[in-house]
Amino acid sequence: MSENLSRRGFVTRSTGVALATGPAVLRSLGANNKVNVGFIGAGSRGYYLMEMLYKGSPDEFQITAVCDAFTGRLARAKDRVQTMGKNEPKTYEDYRQLLADPSVEAVVIATPEHLHQSMTLAAIKAKKHIYVEKPLAHTIEEGEVVLKAAAGYDKVIQVGTQNRSNKFYQKAKELIAQGLIGDVHYVRAFWYRNSPDTNPAWRYQIPADATEQNTDWQKFLGPAPKRPFDKRRFYQWRLYWDYSGGISTDLLVHQTDITNYVCGKTVPLSCMASGGVYRWGSATDDREVPDTISAIYEYPDKFHINYSCYFGNVHYGYGEQFMGNEGTIEVLSRRELHFYPEKFPGVPAKVKARQEIHETDPDADNASVQAHLRNWLEATQGKGKVIAPPTVGQQAAISGHLATLSYRNGKKVIWNETTSKYRFA
Repeated sequence: MSENLSRRGFVTRSTGVALATGPAVLRSLGANNKVNVGFIGAGSRGYYLMEMLYKGSPDEFQITAVCDAFTGRLARAKDRVQTMGKNEPKTYEDYRQLLADPSVEAVVIATPEHLHQSMTLAAIKAKKHIYVEKPLAHTIEEGEVVLKAAAGYDKVIQVGTQNRSNKFYQKAKELIAQGLIGDVHYVRAFWYRNSPDTNPAWRYQIPADATEQNTDWQKFLGPAPKRPFDKRRFYQWRLYWDYSGGISTDLLVHQTDITNYVCGKTVPLSCMASGGVYRWGSATDDREVPDTISAIYEYPDKFHINYSCYFGNVHYGYGEQFMGNEGTIEVLSRRELHFYPEKFPGVPAKVKARQEIHETDPDADNASVQAHLRNWLEATQGKGKVIAPPTVGQQAAISGHLATLSYRNGKKVIWNETTSKYRFA
């Protein structure tokens, strides 16, 4: 595709483990002292990440290239760069051409999850710094391949589990470490949504001008099974197993990951999940992933996560409740933190004397994405360590993949951290 698409008509704090510590992390900064970034994927998430970069780190980077398999999104991304960044980026339909561009130092991978592994491996081979959206890969096995390729890699890789950069989760981690809620053995995590029958979850609007001619179907499929061109699968990919783990890897992963972070955990011993496609059924509904799922996780050291997600009621919203024998900390919608001391008969005086905590910040979610991206950019310049390196990203993904495996096979699944293998009970 031409690199000169017209604009007309288109509308920390870091506490993680450093992946890269060698001298290659320290860039030879150009005259403008900015990291040259390329975007692979300019759909809804990629477009949003661009905005968060510009708002959160305007002096740290410059987007010099963008790539997407749909020309409409490519033009829209170029317009965003020209409007917010005041420069004209190169445009590519093939991510391999973008990776071959020597002017691109770092890449953001914001594509459907079935493409994460192949693109991350290609970016490693091309010696780029990498920000890859979660999950790290489409399967546990693919994630293990990425870990092997990343071992000893002298560039920086950050996985997009941005809750780790959210001030409320960081505070929850500190408060729990200080013993505010006592011993923690149980976490309740939930994500509830709702929408009208005319706008089912993840049935994103298909662009009116999308055709097989301006949508590169083969590049979208990548390693997925070959199929005839299908607009639904391209633009609503979260609904199909070939490209997505659905709730398990799109939503649940965020919540098991942040539980790991807040409570100092890594991976569960087992998972048992069930659910189904309960909403919006019709003769033309070809969804494969569930809109309702519950998952029970057992961890070492007598620790338990009770997870639930339902797309038919939004009353309780989104959040995690960290439940200790002396109190509860809950983080809601990534924008609120609350602490409640226990009040049962006979509660110790020291617990009874503790005061409730209530904090709210409507912009905390956006701020966490900005901080996560800034943490990555700073790490590429040797100014800090990434908070979500690939090892952490794989741990987060494992929980999601175990839920998918349990749900699809109707069996409890057991994880062996030593061998990185699973089996069914």
